[in-house]
Amino acid sequence: MKLGSIAGATPDGQLVVVSKDGKFALAVPDICQTLQLAIESWNTISPKLQIVYQNLSGQTPFAFAVDESKFLSPLPRAYQWLDGSAFLQHVKLVRKARGAVIPPRLFEVPLMYQGVSDKFLSPYENIPFIDPAHGMDFEGEVAVIVSKVPMGTQEKDAFSHIKLIMLVNDVSLRGLIPDELEMGFGFLQSKPPSAHSPFAITPDELGPAWKDGRVHLPLKSEYNNKWVGNPNAGEMHFSFGKLIEHAAKTRELQSGTIIGSGTVSNEDQNCGQSCLAELRMLEKINTGEFKTPFMKPGDTIKISMKNLDGENLFGNIFQKVTKD
Repeated sequence: MKLGSIAGATPDGQLVVVSKDGKFALAVPDICQTLQLAIESWNTISPKLQIVYQNLSGQTPFAFAVDESKFLSPLPRAYQWLDGSAFLQHVKLVRKARGAVIPPRLFEVPLMYQGVSDKFLSPYENIPFIDPAHGMDFEGEVAVIVSKVPMGTQEKDAFSHIKLIMLVNDVSLRGLIPDELEMGFGFLQSKPPSAHSPFAITPDELGPAWKDGRVHLPLKSEYNNKWVGNPNAGEMHFSFGKLIEHAAKTRELQSGTIIGSGTVSNEDQNCGQSCLAELRMLEKINTGEFKTPFMKPGDTIKISMKNLDGENLFGNIFQKVTKD
């Protein structure tokens, strides 16, 4: 099933069901007004949405043609956004870039922070540029939306709480990160609002690509219309189940909590990168200097993921950096 949100009566938007090919959508206020409400009553609501999804086409009464630029993030705001760092190659490179030590338990305990969730950027919304010293960067990620997770839930039981999957551009301000972390707290100022893909999909839509709590497909990033990378998102060291277990160790996770994978990264450099920080670090290692600047006004980033049949599963995140 493929779901999304468009502008509605509240900041939570209006829930829509999207056709499998991503061409048509239908608002379903008679079933549920918002995706947040659907997640809270998933066992009751999802079967009704599934019937709509199975029958949705351009001939469905009141169906409309999809314009991704009109979509909000599937959850325009959420009770909680927790971003992990499950790709250890990314951790190693970005920490090396800022001269930070590698955590001694890197392979045992997930890294995770709580980010801005009171408002997410829309998938085609401009990214506000404030100061070139901030070192703006994009980060291509995968994320899951969960139903209520009891405190103390273990990895093996966590997978049943994953209801939807989507893509993320986790905007980062690299120039602010070192000072925040040096103070012993963070991230705050260095992590402004993220954006999500237009569509969130149920795990079954991935077929065999959803395995072991990981999405085994390449995540493609195009920076200023040029290929940057397509590392495989299946190379997560920690599964989404493990990330959920980590987050729920001392708290109950409410329905609609979003958990990110962290920047998708592979050890094979031929796969490219999902952020500029990694690209810059590899430049430094290979040539002795940073060559690629961070993002500036006018730059664009496009993030997408296709399955083995070439279907664009989540739609596109396409954002432009602007200084208003």
